[in-house]
Amino acid sequence: QVQLVESGGGLVQAGGSLKLACEASVSITGINTMAWYRQAPGKQREWVAGITSRGMTNYADPVKGRFIISRDNPKNTVYLQMNSLKPEDTAVYYCYARGGSLSTVAYWGQGTQVTVSS
Repeated sequence: QVQLVESGGGLVQAGGSLKLACEASVSITGINTMAWYRQAPGKQREWVAGITSRGMTNYADPVKGRFIISRDNPKNTVYLQMNSLKPEDTAVYYCYARGGSLSTVAYWGQGTQVTVSS
């Protein structure tokens, strides 16, 4: 069983920064896709950013230019650096892993709350 544990959430003022971390209980070297999703109150969960095993990154339009996803394979950890935060970024942020050594099974973390005050 793979466990993903997020950390780094909290309360921040608009314009501020936070860095989320997602630590996996297994090696992430062979995991093809690791990503961050978020879910705001009353809304569906949405994809935020993803990174492949080769380090290729992709971002949702609302966060492009403000968020940076990265992975540290020796630490089995994926990060999400969030800059210039806006109130609309307020959500529970979830870590996601799938593919490669995980095959077709998708794993989710328990989520970490990010609240951006105006």
